[in-house]
Amino acid sequence: MALRFVGIDPNTDHDHCPTVWADEEAEELVIQGWKASPKLRAACESNTPANGTIPDSEEVIRIPARMVPMIRKACDAVERSAVQ
Repeated sequence: MALRFVGIDPNTDHDHCPTVWADEEAEELVIQGWKASPKLRAACESNTPANGTIPDSEEVIRIPARMVPMIRKACDAVERSAVQ
């Protein structure tokens, strides 16, 4: 696994730390965030073209907008690895 740390929430308290990694081998983003509340999860389920509820193998997460630059950086890393 070619997991590369990209960034952590700049406002972290080091206990609750949304984080972004790029798995360049699998060409995937790996994101740690806050779990969605049941209310948000239900809203996501009702506002998607997918059928049914969110499966147990998936999760809705929240990350702060201040982390968008890190996500862009991770996207670039994964995209570069796909081009090679």
